Amino acid sequence: MCGATVRVNVHGFINFDHAHRQADFLRDMSGWLKSKLIAYREDVVEGLEHAPQAFIGMLRGDNLGKLVIRVNKE
Repeated sequence: MCGATVRVNVHGFINFDHAHRQADFLRDMSGWLKSKLIAYREDVVEGLEHAPQAFIGMLRGDNLGKLVIRVNKE
């Protein structure tokens, strides 16, 4: 890439700007999740007493995906 200029453009995403498409999103996303076209990760920590350490780990980058603290099994 001799002499080439590489640029990145970062643009914020405000979900309220697209609220009129929420029904479309929910329909499409639920289908994609059911068909496993899209997957997501959650790190689940059991018990509120473990929340402080889990939060510290999240700040260190120890978790993969969304960090969830389950405070009640229900």
